[in-house]
Amino acid sequence: MEKTQEEQRILLIDHLKAENPIYKKVPTPADEQGQKDLLRSLMNVREARSVSGEFLSIQDAYLRRESIIKGIVDVESIPACAGDPRLSIWQGDITRLKADAIVNAANSQMQGCFIPLHGCIDNCIHSYAGVQLRLECADRMRQMRLEHGDDYDQPTAVPMLTDAYNLPAKKVIHIVGPIVQFGLTAELEKDLADCYKNTLDLCLENGLRNVAFCCISTGVFRFPNQRAAEIAVETVSKWLAEHDGAIDRVVFNVWKDTDREIYRELLG
Repeated sequence: MEKTQEEQRILLIDHLKAENPIYKKVPTPADEQGQKDLLRSLMNVREARSVSGEFLSIQDAYLRRESIIKGIVDVESIPACAGDPRLSIWQGDITRLKADAIVNAANSQMQGCFIPLHGCIDNCIHSYAGVQLRLECADRMRQMRLEHGDDYDQPTAVPMLTDAYNLPAKKVIHIVGPIVQFGLTAELEKDLADCYKNTLDLCLENGLRNVAFCCISTGVFRFPNQRAAEIAVETVSKWLAEHDGAIDRVVFNVWKDTDREIYRELLG
């Protein structure tokens, strides 16, 4: 008989607690949300290392069912903007999007967010993709450090393409956006524009026909929301004009109401 979501969740929690003596005595909550939070937390703090095929089989079945429960949204079903049928705005959880690629605002270590239940998009994407995503990212970074040295960090605006594993999307494009520390500069604005341009170039190189961008560098990276959106729209529109027919749909994915209104003002 197929295991229920709760049964799978408990098995995954037990496995992750058994991996590390620090967590063995952590009590498993009786309620569903408490169990989900604990599972996500244990996944968040787990270092990139191999895991059994049995664990992956249970995890994959569990996460794919969770994705269906949350509701999968095909990017092709999202209404297009009046000014350009290739552009859309969508507010919600990017991990629900069925797209050729979704964009992750990553940090320079490129292994996801290790803070339990953190609200950043990096944490969310890794949580619902599964532990394989961190393993692939870590392997890619090991390769880069063999080539460039042990102190290598992923540069700003250089995208990395990975599988999406248990997400509805086919691929994830991880990119490090610019961090605004002492005020906005022309260099930071160019770096952000390069994030969008280089991501679209990568889509073109890999035959990805649609992509959903998050609001790169806003939030904890402190890029002003209005200017970030202006750069995003300007850069994407210019790229599409220069590469006619290369990409069918670009979605600007927003979470906050303020960002939704900014993009609506820019795109109509």
